[in-house]
Amino acid sequence: MASLATAYLTGFGSYLPGPPVGNDEIAGRLGGTDAVTERIRRRILEQNGIRQRHYALDGDGEPTELNEELAVKALRAALDDRGIEAADLRMLVCATTMGDVLVPGFASMVHGRLGGGPMQTLSASGVCASSLAALDAAVSKIRLGDHPRAAVVGSELPSRSLRERRYEGIRAGMDAHFLRWMLSDGAGAVVVEFQPHPTRLSLRVDWVRQVSLAHEHPVCMRAGMSGAAAEVGGTWQDGSIGEADAAGMFLLRQDVSMLDELAGAGIGQFEELVDTGLVDVRHLDHVICHYSTNVFRDVAFEALRRRIPTLDTDRWYSNLETRGNTGSASIFIALEEAWRTRDFAPGETILLAVPESGRFSFAFAHLTVVAPPGAIPADPSSSTPSSSTPSSPISTGASA
Repeated sequence: MASLATAYLTGFGSYLPGPPVGNDEIAGRLGGTDAVTERIRRRILEQNGIRQRHYALDGDGEPTELNEELAVKALRAALDDRGIEAADLRMLVCATTMGDVLVPGFASMVHGRLGGGPMQTLSASGVCASSLAALDAAVSKIRLGDHPRAAVVGSELPSRSLRERRYEGIRAGMDAHFLRWMLSDGAGAVVVEFQPHPTRLSLRVDWVRQVSLAHEHPVCMRAGMSGAAAEVGGTWQDGSIGEADAAGMFLLRQDVSMLDELAGAGIGQFEELVDTGLVDVRHLDHVICHYSTNVFRDVAFEALRRRIPTLDTDRWYSNLETRGNTGSASIFIALEEAWRTRDFAPGETILLAVPESGRFSFAFAHLTVVAPPGAIPADPSSSTPSSSTPSSPISTGASA
């Protein structure tokens, strides 16, 4: 049997629309200045730890860009970083929670705006973990030898759905307001190739794992249905658009009572990776983790310390505080920022971790830093640390 090729990440890009929006400026973009909504907003912002985020909205709360435009700008940044053109791609995989239109698929719309030549396209729908599902698809095709080069992008523009006009006349509780003050806009992208970058460090993709626990858990994050479960007659397609809107079906809702359970399930999935040997915590140099709130981070750290007392949480990186929660784009935005602002050494390992609340999905990817072909290996007797002693630990909550 022929051996599979290896896949490498060789280009990184991100795009965050507009200037950063601080906590005191959110209401100017999204509305919600009444006393009750303001009280809910401040309570949520105190807990999630986000200090600023980006919206594709102007000062009056009107949209300035499409989701597909965010995706294309992140893709072009990744292509420029790699030094190639869209015409050099043979596959494009796009992840998002909600595209700009119902039909065609998001990847087709992004390809049409990006340009380039003929290429395979794939739209990965879902919530946060859809970006690593998209990466898995691209990596698999590279390893099979079907394509020499692909690009993957995660892009989100939820702000259009979070503006005051969506909430007018609708009785919205904490389940609807929670995500309103959690989510923001942005896109992140990577280039995937069958060989490493010719002149600088690359990231070898060792494996990608994604698992759904929907068979064990009800819906946690939803839009488009009247209740917590889909039923005939109870989705946005079963009646008129006006009826669905009046029923609040177009609001993004989160059952916050399930978040502790989500954290526990995520820890269980991480422990399984350790137990099966896919993750060696003794030689894990960096963890780039997407989470929606610092509360989730603290719960995860406490559970991990019980299971792995020697785990150094200073290895964990998140830019949640300064970039916000951009859903499927978050993990690629964080990876691009870490790769651009931190020093990585050949042989070091990186774990990407993404929990998804939609109906409890979890995705992980294990990467290894590799030198360009022909590079002279480091002298073992030099002061360069080995992979078991990281040279530049990535800190929780760090920002550029």
